[in-house]
Amino acid sequence: MTQFKGAPIFDADAHMYETPDALTRYLPEKFRHAVQYVEVGRHTRIAILNKITEYIPNPTFDRVAAPGSYEKFFSGQNSEGLSLRELGGKGIDALPAFRNPEARLKMLDEQGVDSSIVYPTLANLVEHSAAEDPELVVAMIHALNRWMLETWGYVHKDRLYMTPVISLALVDEAREELRYVLENGARAILIKPAPVKGFRGWRSPALPEFDPFWADVEQAGIPVVFHASQPPLDSYINKWEPPTTNDFTAMSSFRWVALGHREITDMITSMICHGTLTRFPKLRIASVENGSSWLHPLFDDFKSAYAKMPQAFPEHPIEVFRRNIWISPFWEGSVDDVVNTVGWDRVMFGSDYPHPEGLTEPKGYWEYAEGMDEKRTYDFMGDNARRLLGLPVVNPAELARI
Repeated sequence: MTQFKGAPIFDADAHMYETPDALTRYLPEKFRHAVQYVEVGRHTRIAILNKITEYIPNPTFDRVAAPGSYEKFFSGQNSEGLSLRELGGKGIDALPAFRNPEARLKMLDEQGVDSSIVYPTLANLVEHSAAEDPELVVAMIHALNRWMLETWGYVHKDRLYMTPVISLALVDEAREELRYVLENGARAILIKPAPVKGFRGWRSPALPEFDPFWADVEQAGIPVVFHASQPPLDSYINKWEPPTTNDFTAMSSFRWVALGHREITDMITSMICHGTLTRFPKLRIASVENGSSWLHPLFDDFKSAYAKMPQAFPEHPIEVFRRNIWISPFWEGSVDDVVNTVGWDRVMFGSDYPHPEGLTEPKGYWEYAEGMDEKRTYDFMGDNARRLLGLPVVNPAELARI
């Protein structure tokens, strides 16, 4: 079957590269000492609470690995055994399209992309690195959201949909941050798939004490994205293998295999088993850049646990998953498999542009496409993301039935 390629692309996984002051421009004075850029040899690193993190090797993003430079690695074609650092090479100077919305729109036009959901990059390290001080986490997140609003906006010309971040470390503050981003036009929010540390210690954000926040989200009708970020299991992995760095490009084989996609499976399991998605059945949750290989093992675990203890679940967990969860598989993943697992209207295309682990450009996906028919191509390449955001679909066949 010849692959239909005429569907307008809505990229559900694109990114911005922030400027160095994204975390500090609006950070209250009392927290300024807690977030510093420091020089380590010839490199600039970010230090949070006096601890240097290397998770993002160049947090200024003045030079970055070129889009798609890790493609051989993630497509399983790395026969030379090159590390991610070797694949990234010397990198490129950050392009204007990585930094501001007007330049990004021009690039989208050149790439043949209609619209994108755009995520921050520095947000990946904030909550993990500052977890010991919940008030600092909240302040950094708000500073980043203010910077994002000023620099990109939350919606730009009805084509770029930026995702301000919400931390649930402190529930009242999370509700206030949600009000702030809603008042400023946000169409989606970003939440780290991990437990949060508040004044009572570590907690799942799906426990009933967080219900006031989830009630606000459901009432607002805004979708929530769980995007891959710095894994919360570092301390556990470090018990097996003393770390030499937390730079994700230098992960060992043990760390790579053992971490897997544990954070997203645990987060979704908590949302279902702790009952959040039953108490708030209209929530729309999207898993982005977390892959899809974890779906079958998780569904098997759900089936097994439900058969043994149905009384412990408020609803059948797989039915809840299929009702509330959208999936954006990795670009090299099997779309057909995900569609058959979670449903035709719950699977979205994401390129991860301009990150090096993404595609050189979104249309590069056609090299990995599986011969989707016209309807599935419309759905996967854009209409399902539009459904997630509550936007009109563009498939002429769908519009004709309305």
